[in-house]
Amino acid sequence: MRSLILFLATVAAAQTPAAIIVNTNVKQGAFQPVYAYFGYDEPNYTYQPNGRKLIQELAALTPARVQIRAHHLLVTGDGTPAMKWGSTNVYTIGPDGKPVYDWTIIDRIFDTYKEAGARPFVEIGFMPEALSSHPQPYARNWPNQPEGRGWAQPPNDYSAWADLVYRWVRHSVERYGAAEVEQWSWELWNEPDIFYWRGTPEEYDKLYDYTADAVKRALPKARIGGPGTTDPANAKAGEYLRQFLDHCANGVNAVTGKKGAPLDFITYHAKGAPKFVDGHVVMGLGRNLQNAQRGLEIIAGFPQFRGLPVVISEYDPEGCAACSPRERPELGYRNGTHYASYDAASLANIIRMGDRFHTNVNMLTWAFEFEDKPYFEGYRTLATNGIAKPILNLFRMAGMLRGDRVEAKGSGAVPLDEIIAGGVRGAAADVDALATRAEREAAVMVWNYHDADVATEPLPVHLEITALPATRVRVEHVRIDETHSNAYRAWLAMGAPQQPTSAQRAQLEASGQLQMLASPEWKDTKDGRLELNFALPRQAVSLVGISW
Repeated sequence: MRSLILFLATVAAAQTPAAIIVNTNVKQGAFQPVYAYFGYDEPNYTYQPNGRKLIQELAALTPARVQIRAHHLLVTGDGTPAMKWGSTNVYTIGPDGKPVYDWTIIDRIFDTYKEAGARPFVEIGFMPEALSSHPQPYARNWPNQPEGRGWAQPPNDYSAWADLVYRWVRHSVERYGAAEVEQWSWELWNEPDIFYWRGTPEEYDKLYDYTADAVKRALPKARIGGPGTTDPANAKAGEYLRQFLDHCANGVNAVTGKKGAPLDFITYHAKGAPKFVDGHVVMGLGRNLQNAQRGLEIIAGFPQFRGLPVVISEYDPEGCAACSPRERPELGYRNGTHYASYDAASLANIIRMGDRFHTNVNMLTWAFEFEDKPYFEGYRTLATNGIAKPILNLFRMAGMLRGDRVEAKGSGAVPLDEIIAGGVRGAAADVDALATRAEREAAVMVWNYHDADVATEPLPVHLEITALPATRVRVEHVRIDETHSNAYRAWLAMGAPQQPTSAQRAQLEASGQLQMLASPEWKDTKDGRLELNFALPRQAVSLVGISW
């Protein structure tokens, strides 16, 4: 207590400190790695040099099996990588008029996941050219207008589509084994409520029936789900999600003629809405969480589905990973620590939302990397030219949380409902924590988040961890801020080189790793209590690890 009094006296003239109290004896359920999902548009980047490196880093950040979702897995083409596009040439028609199935590129993608220790979250889509009901123009060719639409059409033959899906699942079983493929999630399509699907909702439901039947025939214990719709707080998108769930619960199945369709998990997307105001970025965490909650409210209207896992199969601050802050300054959060603090607050609040709805809710980050692009161009990526951004270090921190969630109360926490209603835009930031305890360790993630990216003085934090079972513990403190775990600032400091020397490259690699705030040290506890005092800058995240 004396240390707290001295600490508060020192900083009283600066800011009111935030007090965080963690009780390691109050368990709140097992900590689930709900963050261990990632995705991207461009499947052919997977096996490029930096793509392969990033897959390995993602797989290594958590003891759980990371799952990876990619668009365009069934698109016709030669596999040439392109932004917001990709192809595998799985399905074509031979000279004799019969289907030709070629798994070469898909195998290369999935093998890359397997070799790294990750697994696919399989997005079934989009339509092969030979199966498209309106095939021309076919390729998307983003960002040129008008874009091709052939890849987004309903099939010209639903039975032929089902046969393709059946063969794909059987091929996967033959290559990876039934026990492994039974752990995969097979999700039909992406955002069928907008331009990714040029058919009607009824045609999507029909496609789902044929797809689910094919998946289950190929592997009865396989997991099938959808619909991966856009922000459900938007009335039209919310209704699309609702009608799909109603079809699975009560509709006439297009294949069997019976009531309903198999559904093993539910997906939808939730995005935020950043703005650029008075020369700085103002994030839209409230809108992001509104969309997440609205989807859960819609699902709760179907009691038969309330126990199903939910994957927000794109959870992001906004909706265009391949857009640059050069044209859209509201995207300027991506290279620095603002993205990391945003996702720290998101992770905790998605978990709380899952508790509220008694549902296992998972968040998939739609960010990867782009090959052969300028360093720190500002795309929504986890790494640039093989250099990890601060956001990747946030997920490395999350990987250090394990065991049971335990009680963490913060005097500076903004309540969930308040964030949903209006974001974090008042005078005070959200200074909060997420804590876990395992057999011989505990961990506390602490963040200082505000929607507005405006610099302030670092906030004094008093962290008190109680009910520790040892009189002496080892304390590690890792940090993401302007000078720690931040390759972007290191790059700027060296003059923003686009062709860094080997020495500069090595420095960037090191700066892109998760870094200690101070050397680990042993500390005494008193009556099972450990007290720590530190300053936490705005948009910074700390992870305090304790072992005994």
